[in-house]
Amino acid sequence: MNELIRKSRPEERPGPSGRRPDRSARTGRGPVGLLAAGALVAGVVLPLAFQGDAQAAATPNGGDVIANLFEWNWKSVASECTDVLGPKGYGAVQVAPPADSIKLNGAHPWWEVYQPVSYSLNSRMGTEAQFKAMVTACHNAGVKVYADAVLNHTVGVNQTSGSSYGGAAFNPAAYTYNDIPYGRADFHGSPPCPNADLGINDWNSVAQVQECQSLSLSDLNTESDSVRGKIAGYLNSMVAAGVDGFRMDAAKHVAQADMAAILSRVHDTAWGGRPYIYQEIFPGSGGQLAPAAFEGNGSVLEFTYAFKLKDQFNGNIANLKTFGQSWGLEPSDKSAVMVTNHDLERDQTTLTYNSGAKYNLAHVFELAWGYGTPQVYSGFRFGNRDDSPPADANGFVTDTNCSTNTWTCTDRNQGIANMVGWHNAAQGQAVANWWDNGNNAIAFSRGNKAWVAINNSSTAVTQTFSTGLAAGTYCDVIHGDLTATGACTGTTVTVDASGKATTTVPPGDAVALRTGVGGTTPSPSTSPSGSPSTSPSGTPSGSPSPSTTPADGTTVFYSTDRNWPAYNLHYAPNGGSWTTAPGVAMTPACTGWVKKSIDLGGATGLAATFNNGAGTWDNNNGNNYALRTGAVTVKNGVVGSGDPCATATSSPTPSATAAPSTAGASFAVNATTATGQSVYLVGNTAALGNWNTGAALPLSPASYPVWKLDVAMAAGTAFEYKYIRKDASGNVTWESGANHTATVPASGNVTLNDTWRP
Repeated sequence: MNELIRKSRPEERPGPSGRRPDRSARTGRGPVGLLAAGALVAGVVLPLAFQGDAQAAATPNGGDVIANLFEWNWKSVASECTDVLGPKGYGAVQVAPPADSIKLNGAHPWWEVYQPVSYSLNSRMGTEAQFKAMVTACHNAGVKVYADAVLNHTVGVNQTSGSSYGGAAFNPAAYTYNDIPYGRADFHGSPPCPNADLGINDWNSVAQVQECQSLSLSDLNTESDSVRGKIAGYLNSMVAAGVDGFRMDAAKHVAQADMAAILSRVHDTAWGGRPYIYQEIFPGSGGQLAPAAFEGNGSVLEFTYAFKLKDQFNGNIANLKTFGQSWGLEPSDKSAVMVTNHDLERDQTTLTYNSGAKYNLAHVFELAWGYGTPQVYSGFRFGNRDDSPPADANGFVTDTNCSTNTWTCTDRNQGIANMVGWHNAAQGQAVANWWDNGNNAIAFSRGNKAWVAINNSSTAVTQTFSTGLAAGTYCDVIHGDLTATGACTGTTVTVDASGKATTTVPPGDAVALRTGVGGTTPSPSTSPSGSPSTSPSGTPSGSPSPSTTPADGTTVFYSTDRNWPAYNLHYAPNGGSWTTAPGVAMTPACTGWVKKSIDLGGATGLAATFNNGAGTWDNNNGNNYALRTGAVTVKNGVVGSGDPCATATSSPTPSATAAPSTAGASFAVNATTATGQSVYLVGNTAALGNWNTGAALPLSPASYPVWKLDVAMAAGTAFEYKYIRKDASGNVTWESGANHTATVPASGNVTLNDTWRP
């Protein structure tokens, strides 16, 4: 549970004997990691619980930031997913171990949940039904669920309580757990543990760390096929409930081959693909016990990242210019990074909620820097390290109340929550435009998508910064949000034509700007060659252009690329009230589009969101769409104008799965993509969107990495085209080089086989 509590050496300090589980072995990454190839079990029939589950109807929002809601009960997690995590763009939530655990007499320390006695999903956070309802609610908000999984051990052999939160029957001294069931033969003894007392005396000994008892916790014989099967069955019960991944507690104490064998039996998730695995591996040992030795089974929690952040925020953050693997970190794609977690804040080896502004600024940096999969930790306040989370007299955790002084809801902090959207918008963009004052103030951009300045000093910093952003006035997301009318509730920053901005960063504070929240959308780094006859018509959601159409009505067209079973428009006229959720139903307009015409009663625009009527929303990364009157289009996060169906009758565009047309072009491009990206086609004709990326055509990934699409065009049409990548936030990357050219033959399709040009 936590190897951090060891005293014999700084990196392996043992904790209070028999009191708390060892958690140092936790390691993890983030939502984008996949289980190593070879762990997949071909032909596995998924449990019936997968079939028709409500959560399967929703789709993930594409984000990767994990909100670690430490020991929140299931009802509170569900509400947070719906009200905060989904709307703000968090990709996943980490929840406490959901298995039934020991229930001590009198006090109920937080570590009870890390001493399981049954694999029933009834715990001090709630019942199995409440757990499943929580997963469904999070999925409906687009948020994945990662469960903390305790696989290495059961309870301490020195425990005398025979009670649990779910009513399981067990006897710690006899190593019997009737509900699983486990008996003495299912646990390590001596041998194979080389020590008669079964304790760990040498933290560099593989045999002792992986076959002896940590903190007297009964160590499971994970070499046993029977034990492996029972653990895998527990994980599969969570997968069947919709869980998308696991934080493997004390993974350092489980042999890598044993973990691989267990994971090979785990089913694919309801949203498809392998569960995301991140393991607790506390650093300090080498060889087979070093964090890198466990990467074959997934990601690892990057403890060194948290330690180094504390060092710099208590020293000189200008040093962070080179922060990365050269600092002794695991590779970015194998790292689940954090500012702190529940063990570290108790050991005071990292920044904590008691660190004030430095704690918040470290989260801002973590979300901005782009190394690893970031976590935002929200736990409860404590006076003593073993304190229980707020609970009733029977130990059941009560609802989280962020307005009291009992919880630290860091995930809700305005600047940190808005930095999740900043992080999502910056995905795939390299750090650029670095600035520092040689001490405790830094600034940098992520390509031309986002910019941040962090002042960790006690005096204000006023500076003219190179932001990399397009000219415009931006809302500082650390201190403000966009309203329904497109106004910023906080401060704004103006970027000039050269990408420079002069602003003041208060002491212990930050300023952060990003595309889509004010300003203008930067041009792609590589645009189509030549001069398209029709310029793009999309306008950024944060700054709608003035309307030239009557101010009393609008027709909103919404792309059907999401393949939702239904489309609803939820809107508020400027200065007016929102419709009752989920809003008004949209109706088919033409191939690829639905529409809704509404009377705005004289308003000059509207704020809008879209949903499928079943809990899945297009919330524009936490910012409402700002739409003008007249005919407007929304596709892949880009707002445009005009009626997209005006040419539909003369030149329909089949879907990506349509059969080849009588005349036209068959496109195929070999293009690899990052998580959340898709490939689109755009060109110089109406059928190809007239170089408007908002009207670009999605290609089918059914033959990935080859993406395909058939487009109907008139015989003899000569055309130019290019491929683009779009991510979940609507960010566009153009392929390089000159435009492709082709001509439609007199009959049939011209077949085009291309390779993405980086």
